[in-house]
Amino acid sequence: MSAVHLVTGAASGIGRGLVDALSKRDARILATDVDAAGLRAARDSLGWDEETVRLRPLDVRRPGDWEAALDAAEAAFGPVDVLLNVAGYLAPGWIHEATVEEVERHFDINAKGVALGLRAASARMVARGSGHIVNIASMAALAPISGLTLYSASKYAVRGLSLAAAGDLKPHGVSVSCVCPDAVATPMLDVQADRPEAALTFSGTVLQVEQVVGAILDDVLPRRPLELWLPRSR
Repeated sequence: MSAVHLVTGAASGIGRGLVDALSKRDARILATDVDAAGLRAARDSLGWDEETVRLRPLDVRRPGDWEAALDAAEAAFGPVDVLLNVAGYLAPGWIHEATVEEVERHFDINAKGVALGLRAASARMVARGSGHIVNIASMAALAPISGLTLYSASKYAVRGLSLAAAGDLKPHGVSVSCVCPDAVATPMLDVQADRPEAALTFSGTVLQVEQVVGAILDDVLPRRPLELWLPRSR
């Protein structure tokens, strides 16, 4: 049987691209997002087959949503073999002008959401003795970006979680990979347009979703590296 994948942030950007590409490789996928309407729109526009792609709302900040999503994947396809933690949040801005809500939202979605997913999925994978968790961080987790301070810090947390969890889980047959892409042409990039705080984001070559998806499917999933940087230099 083909592997079972759970993808977060599947309504747009990299998550949507991953679901679409995986669906063409006969994978079985639970596509999740906090935006249920966006999920349905993605399914309808791309023609995902319900036999292989199921949709489920998931707020990565809620532990109960994680358990329910994992249960739903198991009921539809069997235990999740691969978790792709893609959901993220970015709002450009200087730290001295940030609101409390922006601080909480960056860390709740980008860091806490990944940690909760790691915890929930890895517990089940450890019990089975196999599994792979892929966390999408950012090149900002390697070189912090002024004007994207909260985003950079939250993605540093994702990278730290990934590297530490890999050591926890390797003895149990579970792999963790951290993918750190540079700027990608997604709605997250659109919100940074014409914002002086985000000038450094546009100083390199903007990646296309297909490039990131291809690297994950053709390199990260088969090889299971601890880290992958895209591009490998800037």
